[in-house]
Amino acid sequence: MKLAKKIGYIILALIVLIVISGYVFVELHKPDYAGEKKLPNLQNEVQVYFDEYGIPHIYGQSEEDAFRALGYVHAQDRLWQMELLRRIGSGGLSEVFGKDLIGTDKFFLSLGIDEASMEAVSKLDRNNEGVSIINAYLDGLNQFVEEGPTPVEFYLTGIEKTKFTITDVYNTMGYMAFSFAMGHKTDPLLSNIKDKLGPEYLKDLAIISDASTVWIRNYKESTKDSIGNSVTAMVTDALGKLKLPLFEGSNSWVLAPPKTKNGKVIFANDPHIGFAQPSVWYEAHIETPKYSKYGYHIAGIPFPVLGHNRDIAYGMTMFENDDVDFYYEENNPDNANQYRYNGAWANYETETKSIKVKDSVDVEFTFKKSVHGPILNGIANQIQGERPISIYWVYTQEENTVVDAFYEISHATNLSEFTSALPKIHAPGLNIMYGDAEGNIGWFATAKLWQVPDSINTKLVYEPDNRPKENRGFLKFEKNPQAVNPPWNYVYSANNQPDSIAGMLYPGYYLPENRAKRIVQLLDPKNDWDKKDISNMILDVNSPVHLEIAQNLMHAINVKEVSDKETKVLDALKAWEGTYSLENVGGAIYTRWVYYVLVNTFRDELGEEMFKQLMDTHILKRTIAPMIANENSIWWDDINTSDAKENRETIFRNSFTDAIGSLEKDFGADIQEWTWNKVHTLEHGHPIGQVDALRSFFNVGPFPIEGTREVINNLAFPYDSTGMYKVSSGPSMRRIVDFSDVENSISILPTGQSGNPFSEHYKDQADMYVKGEFRKMMMNKEEIEKSSKMLTFSPNEN
Repeated sequence: MKLAKKIGYIILALIVLIVISGYVFVELHKPDYAGEKKLPNLQNEVQVYFDEYGIPHIYGQSEEDAFRALGYVHAQDRLWQMELLRRIGSGGLSEVFGKDLIGTDKFFLSLGIDEASMEAVSKLDRNNEGVSIINAYLDGLNQFVEEGPTPVEFYLTGIEKTKFTITDVYNTMGYMAFSFAMGHKTDPLLSNIKDKLGPEYLKDLAIISDASTVWIRNYKESTKDSIGNSVTAMVTDALGKLKLPLFEGSNSWVLAPPKTKNGKVIFANDPHIGFAQPSVWYEAHIETPKYSKYGYHIAGIPFPVLGHNRDIAYGMTMFENDDVDFYYEENNPDNANQYRYNGAWANYETETKSIKVKDSVDVEFTFKKSVHGPILNGIANQIQGERPISIYWVYTQEENTVVDAFYEISHATNLSEFTSALPKIHAPGLNIMYGDAEGNIGWFATAKLWQVPDSINTKLVYEPDNRPKENRGFLKFEKNPQAVNPPWNYVYSANNQPDSIAGMLYPGYYLPENRAKRIVQLLDPKNDWDKKDISNMILDVNSPVHLEIAQNLMHAINVKEVSDKETKVLDALKAWEGTYSLENVGGAIYTRWVYYVLVNTFRDELGEEMFKQLMDTHILKRTIAPMIANENSIWWDDINTSDAKENRETIFRNSFTDAIGSLEKDFGADIQEWTWNKVHTLEHGHPIGQVDALRSFFNVGPFPIEGTREVINNLAFPYDSTGMYKVSSGPSMRRIVDFSDVENSISILPTGQSGNPFSEHYKDQADMYVKGEFRKMMMNKEEIEKSSKMLTFSPNEN
């Protein structure tokens, strides 16, 4: 008995020791939001006030000092995220996650992001003010790397902390630029469809712009006088598994004073990005004698990509222009190391790269490069056959001044200074939105655009006898789509087709008009907008386009041939107003029906793999509405039924039956139980949260959530056979700046400010986000001092 008691005491003591050790570990690994720290190279003391949501308000005597402090506090909340993002472009994911990521590393190394970054950095003027700010930010970041607690993810993956360099900043920007590009998903797939089925099968896909859709209007005030599968399917899959943010879409609109109740500009923006934990944006407010900005920062990049102060506000959406092209190269039949270029044989460049692999030996690989870019055969497993295919990407082919552009944008004090920085953004293509306290508004499509000949289809792999000239002849920035202070008194972008430029509609991977149509529908008639109205609008979940599609589907059904149950389903859909609230039934019926229409229309011709790829493109989203309205498409016939020829009505009827059967299987026979909240959910996944045992600790959610694909509150999900719509991307923040009361402008993040799971700010905004709530973006120093914790950075005494 005494032995048993001793063992019990020992076990209890061990449990207590483990609990105490765990508590101490957690406390030591939390971010510091109060106290005092020494920071090398600091000239004067910097005060950092953390508000109730963990957002730093940084007050310094100089920009360099303030950005040193920013680097430190950014790292203590987001070092793991910084680590992953810098590794993508430099091919360093296999070192963290093992051999499953070798293919991804090969692709990104061959793409040349790391080389382009090193070249850009080699050309930097070290005395440039922007470079000095980057170095100051890196000073603070690296001080945390050196002395701060190691994030738990580093322990779990077994990697060591290492210092960051300017090249890492550029590599992170390069990953961001790549994740914007849709061409890598689309061009090879469309070429494959053409080769497999014939060019007639491309006609009913929304490849070319539809002149009947809503375009973003230009305005300049006149002066007084066999390819196999999608090339990067493996990359998309791998990055998706890691739960890293991929840039998808976005909304923004800016109202001029005549459209607002208080006679001042109101600015709204909600970039649509893949959901992940931590979320993509880090908010920080910086005040110095010469610089003031409340900004949104990407991990590892010092300059805010989005921001505002009391004078100007700016943001972005994705332009969706076509900046990725694929070329068939023609090999010399007598020398596989040569290809035809300008009528002669040119030598391929060859490069050899090495990849570190966790728990394995390093992997070396060699690839070829033509003048257009890397040859993907042997790199991307999806490239099948002998014909070499190269990939051309504007980002790596042209001079990289994107980081310079964001420095200048963040330091602009008026419209003229702001617009002068925009030509430096060559890629990714961005719609930059602008508003200011003086009443100016603007929309600018930024990217290097070239005059595309009529004979060139940029969405197919270029054949040797039909391709652009090697000198593309890029347009001057003044030719880019843009509108400044238009007479209709607002500008907006919802990733839809921009107006014509240089006498042509510029090719791209634009999203359908759905959101644009709703934005214009709401903005046009009303001239007394205020912050509350705009906050309601940014949460709008109504789709007039989906309602039109539902009407087309129902009109094709012969009501004399439907059962009583089917009649009730149709009645439920007829009663639907196109709104995706949590308890609505019509949205679930409509979404299932459209899914089965797509399956029964495309899968027989494409096969399972190509069908999945088509479902992941913007072109498919653009195709749905016109396709369902098209009675005579070649796609309606099921090629697997040789004794019958299906028409649109047959597809719609069969798909209706499939949808009802699917909903009954999931939720029973009671139609009122088919509510949206049961199928549409959001979970913010962390890379390590993909391990089941760690999911509840690292991931945030899941939550039932309002919204759907291509409404203003755009919450996108992959269509698949499960019928469960797990949201994959949506508003990466919601932000409204009202210049009539700029200090009470509002915002919200999807989860929280911190990426440290031990922080109280890891997920403290998640419930608010799902409920459509906002919080203040504080700028008043007196108010900040009263309600915040303070962390002071002092210079080293040495």
